[in-house]
Amino acid sequence: MNFEVHRTIDADHPSLLGHFPGAPVVPGVVILDEIVAALTEWREDSRLTAMRAVKFLAPLKPDQPFTICLSGGHEADGEVHFWCRVEDRVIVEGRLQVRCGTS
Repeated sequence: MNFEVHRTIDADHPSLLGHFPGAPVVPGVVILDEIVAALTEWREDSRLTAMRAVKFLAPLKPDQPFTICLSGGHEADGEVHFWCRVEDRVIVEGRLQVRCGTS
C-alpha cells in the first residue's frame, strides 16, 4: 500500500532564520516533521515508535515543492518505507517503525 502527498516549506518558516543566511536550506528535522505528519494523514491510528534509518541525499530549498511517499503494509506493528522527491530526484529516504492502534 502506498501514499503520496505534496508539501512546500515556506521561505518565512521560523526554522530558516539563520540557517545558512544567503543560501537557506530547510533543516532535516523540518522535513522529518512533515514525513511524520504525512504518516498520520495516511494512517490516523499510527504512532511512530522509531526512525530506523534516515539518509539525506540532497538539500531542500525554501519554497521548493517536494513529494513525500510512504509505503508499507497494514500490520499492527511494522515498518514504513519513505522517500521524498523533488521532481524525479530522491532527496531523503528511510524507514519508520510504527504501531497501529491506541495501545
